[in-house]
Amino acid sequence: MESRNRHLMWHGMWLFLLGLLTGLAEQQFTNVRMGLSAHLEGLMNGTFLIALGAIWSAVRLPPWAKTTAYWAALYAGYMNWLFTTLAAVFGTAADTPVASAGHSGQPWQESPVAAGFLSVAVMIIACSLLLLWGLWPTSLQSNLDVPGVTQARRNYESAGNGQKDGPRAALAGDRASDLSHNR
Repeated sequence: MESRNRHLMWHGMWLFLLGLLTGLAEQQFTNVRMGLSAHLEGLMNGTFLIALGAIWSAVRLPPWAKTTAYWAALYAGYMNWLFTTLAAVFGTAADTPVASAGHSGQPWQESPVAAGFLSVAVMIIACSLLLLWGLWPTSLQSNLDVPGVTQARRNYESAGNGQKDGPRAALAGDRASDLSHNR
């Protein structure tokens, strides 16, 4: 298993544990409703990182994009939990009108929480777009030079095992012959 897979899963479990511990302390926060949100952010973002680790080897991106997605996912997961927890501690209302009903923090508390939530939103959207690109069915298949895969494909085709148009053409040929037998 790729080391990044395991790192994402480890961080996911750590964040999940932080979410559980936050849930134990939620009654102690200035804004209890936001404390519940922080608890759930830890659980959901931890689960997201575990799931991402499980599919990481299926993400096909250039190295710079895959590295960016990796760090963006970790940043967004941890910082979402952290800024939601800070909002619960301070009782801020920044960008969270429903969860902060009746609460507001000092300007020095509101500003960093609002900036933090904005940075999390930018990072998770960027991460999601990169992951969608990397999971696209034909994503970079001809452009990615995964070690050994290109050479193995050439060896397979030169041995007469592959067709010029690949497995899809073989499937299409099988379907056409099946249809002609059914007539």
